[in-house]
Amino acid sequence: MLFGMTAFTLFHVVLSLVGILAGFVVLHGWLTARRREHWTEVFLISTAATVITGFLFPIATITPAVGVGIASTVVLVVAIFARYWKHAAGHWRETYIVSALIALYLNSFVLVVQAFQKVPALNALAPTGTEQPFALAQGLLLVFFIFAGFRSLQRYPMLPA
Repeated sequence: MLFGMTAFTLFHVVLSLVGILAGFVVLHGWLTARRREHWTEVFLISTAATVITGFLFPIATITPAVGVGIASTVVLVVAIFARYWKHAAGHWRETYIVSALIALYLNSFVLVVQAFQKVPALNALAPTGTEQPFALAQGLLLVFFIFAGFRSLQRYPMLPA
């Protein structure tokens, strides 16, 4: 065990953090009208691997985590289809940006949940995840992603077909 985690859990966490980091690089590219093709691949692959490894944990019942995993799977399939099969051409550009952004948001949402569960200072503020500091953090995250989504749709250029 490392950091109190099994090797598989650590692998899952690292994949998630790589996906989030790469996703924010891609988001920055959208906001500055720069294509980040390599980072896009890293983001989509690591985020998909995070979802896949998440489903490999023991699942006894449908939980919010399973729901997030299912939603992530759906939006990742849409993002990958829009980007690589439809080449983000025409309205597929918006579909790609929105679905990829939702995937990044969901991964970031889980990061905030985990931070409030695992980081002692944050857990002291919201031990059950129903307290105002947790709701405020998640609300600010959602507002940031909505704003970033609108700005990305305005700034990110059409891709060549």
